[in-house]
Amino acid sequence: MEMILTKDYGILAKLNEGVQNLHAELFPEQFKIHNIDEVTDFFKEVVNKPNHLFLLIKDEDDFVGYAWIEIINSLETPFKKAFRTVYVHQINIVEGERNRGYGSFVIHKIVSFARENEINRIELDYWTDNRIAKNFYEKLGFKKFREHVFMEI
Repeated sequence: MEMILTKDYGILAKLNEGVQNLHAELFPEQFKIHNIDEVTDFFKEVVNKPNHLFLLIKDEDDFVGYAWIEIINSLETPFKKAFRTVYVHQINIVEGERNRGYGSFVIHKIVSFARENEINRIELDYWTDNRIAKNFYEKLGFKKFREHVFMEI
């Protein structure tokens, strides 16, 4: 099992299918079903954004998942102190490869990356109805620190 830094937007678009379709299934009013052409075009643009990193999870000859992380450097304001964080935009392990330790592996690699870069915080979010994600992240030591709410009008 290894982690590979990539800008290969084609592979990322293919590996994104599971997580995109999960979002569309849980929240069809907000998310679209995975469209390979649209998702490829999206990743083609975002892979070159500064501070955005894409990590492929490879086991033997197969890519079994990916993570999309961003290094955020927040400047001090009158309200907040300056800080750095690694924000995890997405993690996806392909269906059929889940529950084999790949998710824990990628989180541990992200933790190592953060430590090597003297970043002491990793943040992410997940949909409240995604119990699998909630249980997974809690098991790894993530703690809730903020609630995000909305009102339909």
